[in-house]
Amino acid sequence: MRTGSWALALVAVVAAAGCTEFSYISKTYVGLQPQVVTIGCNDPYEVYDQRQQRKVLIVSNHLREVAGCGLEGKDPALTRRRRFSEAAASYLRETARETCTIVGETVFTDLQTEFVYSCAEPIEKPGTKVPRLPGRY
Repeated sequence: MRTGSWALALVAVVAAAGCTEFSYISKTYVGLQPQVVTIGCNDPYEVYDQRQQRKVLIVSNHLREVAGCGLEGKDPALTRRRRFSEAAASYLRETARETCTIVGETVFTDLQTEFVYSCAEPIEKPGTKVPRLPGRY
């Protein structure tokens, strides 16, 4: 196989992996309105909450990942896990789920991380009035 063919095959595999993540995120979080939680020096993160599945998707933006507060010129990757975990935990507290704990984490991209959480209380029925944080829109 020629070098160009190997490179094309590698690109196809990487693209397929990205499509799988995009497909999963689209199916899991479709139709949910983002809420905004802030951490540290008022750094906002968008949160998509799938309450029936007890999952939250935390989303940052490229500008924050390059020039966000609290980075002090450091590589954002060094603090990304802490910041995203802090945003998820803060979101659960601010939406009256203090008994919930983070039990899993899936990093999709540098800007998107999903957290699975567990709570002592039963899952709310769809349509239950629940506390919401403001959104951006």
